Formats: sequence, structure tokens, C-alpha cells
Amino acid sequence: MIIVSWILIIIMIVLAILSVQFKDLLAAVVAMGAVSLIISLLFLLLQAPDVAMAEASIGAALTMIIYIIVVRKTERREK
Repeated sequence: MIIVSWILIIIMIVLAILSVQFKDLLAAVVAMGAVSLIISLLFLLLQAPDVAMAEASIGAALTMIIYIIVVRKTERREK
């Protein structure tokens, strides 16, 4: 279980760095949502299922949907 936790933590850190480095806002939002999903998996591994469900539903799903809607409504400079 400790090895799985460390693998998830490393993936989470890489995705967090990538979400800052992406030039495309939609890709950054998706990476940020993936970070939130990994955090909810880590909460589940720590045997906190109520916190994991709240993080998955609010942190990953709802926040990512709101950010995607906002990014879709903005105009790009290339046009």
C-alpha cells in the first residue's frame, strides 16, 4: 500500500507541474482535475471514504466542469 501511495503522489506532483506548464487552458484544467482525482484516491487509501467522495464530487467533477465552461466561453488570441 505504501508503494501505491508513493506512485500516486509522484503522478500527482507531475500532473500539478504539467498543469502549470501547459499553454492550453483546457489541458491545464484537465490536468488539474486529474490531480484532484488522485487526491481522492489517496484519501480512500487513507481510509477516509467520506472525504474521498467529497473531493471526487466537488473537487474533481464540479470544479472541473465550471472551469471548462469558463474556458470555453473565453476567446483565443489566435483568432
